[in-house]
Parts: sequence; structure tokens; C-alpha cells
Amino acid sequence: MTNPSYSNKPYWKLVLENTSSGNVQKKIKIEGKELSSLPLEVFNYEDAEILKMSPERESCLTYQTHFIPKQIGHLIHLTALYLDTNDLREIPLDIGTLKNLRTLALSNNFLDFLPPELAQLNKLQSLHLANNNFKDFPLVICQFSNLTFLDVSDNEIKAIPDRINHLVNLKTFLLIYNRVQDLPKELCHLRRLRCLWLGNNELQELPLNFGNLTKLDWDDSYCSFNFEGNPLKHPPTDICRKGLKEIRNYLSTHQ
Repeated sequence: MTNPSYSNKPYWKLVLENTSSGNVQKKIKIEGKELSSLPLEVFNYEDAEILKMSPERESCLTYQTHFIPKQIGHLIHLTALYLDTNDLREIPLDIGTLKNLRTLALSNNFLDFLPPELAQLNKLQSLHLANNNFKDFPLVICQFSNLTFLDVSDNEIKAIPDRINHLVNLKTFLLIYNRVQDLPKELCHLRRLRCLWLGNNELQELPLNFGNLTKLDWDDSYCSFNFEGNPLKHPPTDICRKGLKEIRNYLSTHQ
């Protein structure tokens, strides 16, 4: 349920929303073709919990920012920050001070680096980085031990670090459309993984302990494991299509 919004300007508004638990949360949404620069006054609402600066896909109709001011660090109560579909080349270190953040959406930008200061986001649960310019997997991600959802699809990532096993709560890992050639055996320590998309990479083999990912589901109605578009040889693609049991049997007999 949404209460009447408080429209301060034609290009941004403050909305009070009732959550399912009955609490009221404050959401700030910024968009509009009239906007020529970010309105700094929105960063004075220190009790805001959600900030949306994600323009619609029709960029000719809405403003896309290439810069996030350091004042964003004032919004210490934010739980969700949406910055996707902009022209960002970097993000400010000050985002690392938003220690209540649970969702961070940065997809559809031009990012190739995440600052180590983000390691302070120890409550982060959902991170969206699809369609950026990452060539290296951002190591700071491996410090988000509460992360349950990670999307790094459609980048140019070549390798996944061994420290990926620190993401002990990860349930969804989307890695499609990258350039990954090998998966570390440590990936298979993520026993809570339910959805793993590996399609359209350069994988020729799966780790020998891949069968440890017992919660992956090959149900026809829900594609939780995608591997198409890889030159897989060990095990071959036809074996992978049969499910986790067949993969485990193959790997145990072809070591």
C-alpha cells in the first residue's frame, strides 16, 4: 500500500509506503526529462530507506547520470539503492558508509572496478552488476558473507577467484555471457546455491566436486542451471543436460 506522494519537484518525489509488516518506509525516486543534474537536496532526507535513480530504458525521455555525489553517504538508513541504467564509470567510496544497505543495483552502466571500501556493506544481500565493463571479478564481493543474490552477467570476466567460497549464503549466481574458462573447486563449497547460470562462457570442464551442489534443480519449468554456449568436454554437454546425478557419475568415473 502506498500513501500519497510528496512531490517536491517535477523530476523527483518522496513516497511513503506501508510495508507488509505495517511499517512506513520512505522512498525517493528521481527521473524526468526536465532534469539536467542531480538535485542535491534529496540527500538531505537522511531517514530515506529506498533511493531510485534508475531511469527507464527510453533514455531520450529521462535523465541518466554519470556522477554520484559523495553526499550519498548522508543516507545512512538506506536499505536499497538503485543506480542501474545510467552512465556511471565509477561509484563514490561513500557508498561504503551505507551499512544498512541490503540491495545495490548497478547493472547497465560502464563500471570496471568496485572500491574496497564497499567491504563495509556487511548486510548486503542482493548485488546487481550485469552489463558493465568488468574484466576482473571484483574481489570485494567475496567479503559480502550475507549475499544471497549475485548477478555479474554480460561482462568480460575471465576468472572466478578461489575466495568465492566465502559467499556461504549465496543462492543465486548469474554468470552468463562472460569469458570464464575455468571454475575454481571452491565454487562447489557453496552448498546453498539453487540457481547457477554459466551459459555463454568458455568453459571446457566442470570441477570434479561439482556434484556437491546438491540444491541445483534441473526442473523443466524452472531453469536453475544454465550451461549452454560453452565448449564443454568434461563432462560433455549431453551429460550436463541429464542433471546433477549424471554429472556426478561422469566426474567420478572420468577423473
